[in-house]
Amino acid sequence: SLNTSTTPDGRGVLVYNGELILLYTKNVVMSFDGNAQPFFKGKKEGALYLTSHRIIFVSGNTGNPFRSFAMPFFGLQEVKLEQPLMGSNYLKGIVQALPEGNFQGEVKWRLSFPKGGCIDFGQALLQAVHLASRQRMSSAPPVYAAHASYAAAPPTYYEAPKGPYYGFTAPTHVFPDRPDGNVYVYDSPPPYPGIAPVPQYQNIPGQPAPAYPAGSQYQNVPGI
Repeated sequence: SLNTSTTPDGRGVLVYNGELILLYTKNVVMSFDGNAQPFFKGKKEGALYLTSHRIIFVSGNTGNPFRSFAMPFFGLQEVKLEQPLMGSNYLKGIVQALPEGNFQGEVKWRLSFPKGGCIDFGQALLQAVHLASRQRMSSAPPVYAAHASYAAAPPTYYEAPKGPYYGFTAPTHVFPDRPDGNVYVYDSPPPYPGIAPVPQYQNIPGQPAPAYPAGSQYQNVPGI
């Protein structure tokens, strides 16, 4: 979805209740192809969040009409880590638009890492997409809905998971940085599945609990 993942001033990133930030890095360049919408023209520089449910790119230019781009794992296709003999490594893939996600159809995307780390981030992304693919949508992709209510994230949202997270291991030795104090959390849980299993789960001490759709409703199962 386009321009749905930041606060109105473009300086804060918005995540769902229970969505974990697994990796964070600055100095990323994103570009697009295959979609004529003006927002996708040119290269974008900014920060990249790999969460338990999606990738969120946030532009570093808050004055640009393009502010953010979110790609849920379930909507990603043909994700590849390219390592050309000549030139820098990069990630590429295709993402399908969410209904009412501010663009239509699909768009090809490309991510490069001028300061390094593409291979480690790419392997982490491929692992996350694979793990998320085991969780099936119970219905058609959800319509994007704006959420008016959000609040500053508690400290736990800035902490990387300690140890494997449902089979996912974050390369925090390569990406040790955590987001600045600009994360905000919606009251509502993610509208699509992520890495963790959709059925019952256990809360991880010291971390926000994931919340996942159960049919057309959301159900938080108390942890142990």
